[in-house]
Amino acid sequence: MAGGGFSRLPNGTVVVALTLPRPAAEAPGGASGEGSVRVLVHAANRARALTRLRNLGLRAVYLRGNAEPPTPDEITAVLHHPDGLLWRTTPECLEQLWQPIRALIGTPARAHRRAPHRPVLPGRRTDVPLARLV
Repeated sequence: MAGGGFSRLPNGTVVVALTLPRPAAEAPGGASGEGSVRVLVHAANRARALTRLRNLGLRAVYLRGNAEPPTPDEITAVLHHPDGLLWRTTPECLEQLWQPIRALIGTPARAHRRAPHRPVLPGRRTDVPLARLV
């Protein structure tokens, strides 16, 4: 199970830090799926932080207790990143920088945004807006 913790910030948001096993898929840089990664998430509350990870495909992520809260350096790193989702392998080596979660999981930059729904009618062209077809 994942080890981790959280810190509540003065503005009411939280930073959740989790230590997870590295995904089994081929990791960036040619490394195999061995070891673990430290994931940082900035969100409005703990539940939303875990939901952000679950929406990326990390389904079995839970936070039980506060055994490994984020360090001040980790909090600074996640607050200064526009996505608010970072990762780094553990144990931390000084040469490795925090990376966006897309580099670990391989999701496109805007995968979390839904495309507008356009119904497709059978036997009709799909590149014409629906208002013109009716």
